[in-house]
Amino acid sequence: MNKNGIIPLWKERGMTSFSCVNDVRKILKMRKVGHGGTLDPDVDGVLPICIGKGTKFVEFLHHYPKVYLGEITLGIATTTEDASGDVIAQKDVPALSEKVIDHMMETMVTTLLQQPPMYSAVKINGKRLYEYARQNIEIQRPEREVTIEQFRRISPVYYNANKKTVSWSFIVKCSKGTYVRTLAVDLGKKLSYPAHMSKLTRLESGGFNAYQCYTIEQLKKLQQRGQIERAIIPLEQVVAYLPKYHVDDSLYRRIKNGCTLKLDEVPPFLGQQLAIYYKEQLVAIYQRKENILKVEYMINNNL
Repeated sequence: MNKNGIIPLWKERGMTSFSCVNDVRKILKMRKVGHGGTLDPDVDGVLPICIGKGTKFVEFLHHYPKVYLGEITLGIATTTEDASGDVIAQKDVPALSEKVIDHMMETMVTTLLQQPPMYSAVKINGKRLYEYARQNIEIQRPEREVTIEQFRRISPVYYNANKKTVSWSFIVKCSKGTYVRTLAVDLGKKLSYPAHMSKLTRLESGGFNAYQCYTIEQLKKLQQRGQIERAIIPLEQVVAYLPKYHVDDSLYRRIKNGCTLKLDEVPPFLGQQLAIYYKEQLVAIYQRKENILKVEYMINNNL
């Protein structure tokens, strides 16, 4: 069985991304397993699991946008910017106009700068931000540029008379590195209220959607039946957006040894990376370096 590829996993709430990786390692009885983008324990959804040579393909998963379904609550801010944190600010919210909310959400459909929340896995000076947060140490966090392709309300705005809060469901399509929690908080600031992300589910990541995913329990059953390969997406699908070049025997003999290529040895192509195929199989990814091509990833040199 070819154990090189991506398994689109449905991470359930309460599980960490790391525990999902460990579970897949045990199921497949292999060590070379990673994931393509952390999901918080309280968030469920699509978590691409990279296995074998697929662990080198995380950057290619980031080419695809992420899609989330969530809920924003105005009137309460928390330490973690989601429902799991301690309340740090409250303000009664009157019934808000849906038109005003929709307009403010639309203003955030752009490229913007985000500051990672203190309760996140970003590393600064060798420590995760959440480690500083647990020690009550505030540290300067670098801003990052993210792109919001879609951010819109998909439910009525619900008013909670007891808590004096308002909530609504939303869908967001965004680039890698986007913190949806922070998006909710920043929207609250635009509306002049404390806010937090009260629910979140990731519907798409790495080019995979919820309908393609398997749970840990489903993977266990496939393994028991000897059908686990049904869950493994080949690497060719992950890099399907890259320009392709199918080589002959002569050129493959050079490529399998990691040989540098001249640009005039391949057809003209757009972008910086070229996927090399031999006998209909992906064998290497080459990177353009000025006027030459250098091997970036060797996937299969044993054909």
